Amino acid sequence: MKSVPLSASSPGLLANRYVRTILVSNVLLQLGIWVRNFAILLYVADVTNNDPYYVSLISIVEFAPIFVFSMIGGTFADRWRPKRTMVWCDLLSAVSVFVVLAAILFGSWRAVFLATFVSAVLSQFSQPSGMKLFKRHVEPEKLQGVMAMFQTLMAIFMILGPILGTFVYEQWGIEVSVAVMGFMFLASAAVLASLPRDEREHAGRRDGFLRELAAGFRYVGTSRVLLSLGGSFAAAGLAVGLLQPLGIFVAVENLGKDKAFLQWLLAVNGAAMLAGGSLALGLARKIKPALMLILGMTVNAVCTFGIGWSTAVPLTLALQALNGLFFPCIHIGINTIILQQAEEAFVGRVLGTLNPMFMGMMVIGMSCAGPLKSALSLGLIYTAASALFLAGTAALAPALRQSGSRAAASPKAVGG
Repeated sequence: MKSVPLSASSPGLLANRYVRTILVSNVLLQLGIWVRNFAILLYVADVTNNDPYYVSLISIVEFAPIFVFSMIGGTFADRWRPKRTMVWCDLLSAVSVFVVLAAILFGSWRAVFLATFVSAVLSQFSQPSGMKLFKRHVEPEKLQGVMAMFQTLMAIFMILGPILGTFVYEQWGIEVSVAVMGFMFLASAAVLASLPRDEREHAGRRDGFLRELAAGFRYVGTSRVLLSLGGSFAAAGLAVGLLQPLGIFVAVENLGKDKAFLQWLLAVNGAAMLAGGSLALGLARKIKPALMLILGMTVNAVCTFGIGWSTAVPLTLALQALNGLFFPCIHIGINTIILQQAEEAFVGRVLGTLNPMFMGMMVIGMSCAGPLKSALSLGLIYTAASALFLAGTAALAPALRQSGSRAAASPKAVGG
């Protein structure tokens, strides 16, 4: 039995209890994660004297678990009760963070990598569960608005997160930064616990885990739209992987600034994302999600090329702003396509199938970023990433042709 959307009688998305609660939970998680991300980045850079190997290793331990556990987490998210899954993931993340804090206090600086690793693993069970709650409790015509709201939240923390993370680390050090992350996970679990109890019928499935895992792959394989999205994910993932560890070198080498200047590059990008959210909402009423996604990725490719070669602070900031302005088109386009194409029972497995295509290539890119940085100029690496973004854009052509007709493109629930 399908739940009646709580937003059915209210014009405001925040009238929906699920949207409101998960939004508050995400605010808390974003606070903890951004403090963690920048504190660990600056801490490792300080300890290793900006060693490219260890700087890139931060991104590897954050994203490699997503590749390994994405399909597993998505399959279990389809089997388990979503609210309970999200609460337990936050609680276990908090426990792991405090264990890491204890290790740091006893002098093991490399333990900071464990905090990132564990939370990345558990997020692969928690995030698909949140998407399932949206699919179940939000009306289809309001899903794009919900995605835009969460995109706006991301943009806000793109501005505030780097500044906050840098401030906490520089004022109180890595110990307090890690503790903040742990308390944010605990607070998020408490907020999510206030949601209504999961429906018992969603507690499990009759088929075994491996059968459901295989059914998820077959489900995605029947949709050209989802397959083309996967091809785009693979190309974009490799590009993002190459760029992910190198942002700090844009600030230090290209612009001649201190490594802390990276926070301002990201802050400009995030400020533009706020404005871009309104732009994306306006475009969403006029164009297909696939076309919106293509537009965002094309602009991303152009800006990436420019950032890699720019040695002028004003030009780099302008390109960061332009990139941020169109980034919401990517985020909203991707999530709208997935939620429109996937049935509720397969949301976790669709995410679990597509995410590894992105994350696997991202991990490969991040693994290559350090050695490439030692052998090539920053501009050449950014040029290669730009070409990969353009290749990912070309892969979206089938999605653009077919996404206009959901009935024609929707996959069949075959085999399980």
